[in-house]
Amino acid sequence: QVQLVESGGCLVQPGGSRRLSCAASGFIFSMSTMNWCRQAPGKQRELVAQITSGRSTHYADSVKGRFTISRDNAKNMVYLQMNSLKPEDTAVYYCNKIPDYWGQGTQVTVSS
Repeated sequence: QVQLVESGGCLVQPGGSRRLSCAASGFIFSMSTMNWCRQAPGKQRELVAQITSGRSTHYADSVKGRFTISRDNAKNMVYLQMNSLKPEDTAVYYCNKIPDYWGQGTQVTVSS
C-alpha cells in the first residue's frame, strides 16, 4: 500500500532554513507527481509545491523564490528546502500523492 512518511519539522527562527523529507513506498515513485501541502491553524490545506515525474516544478506564490522542491528517484524521496522562513509559514506540512494519499504531517513552527 501507499505510504508517505514526512520528517524534518521543527521550531525555527524567522529568516531561518529547514529541509523537509518525505519517504515514499508502495507505488512507482519515479512515475508519480508529488506534492507538498500545508495546513495552518484555522486555515484550509493548501498546495505549496509540486514536482512532476519529469521534474517540472510549480510553487504557490507565497513561497516562490524561497522554497525548492526536489526528488531523488533512487531513494524514493521528495524534499522541500525552505529558506527565508516567515511566521506565516507555520503549519503542518504534508507529503501528497494524487488522488488522495497523505502522510501524517510534520510540524514547522517559525517563531523567535
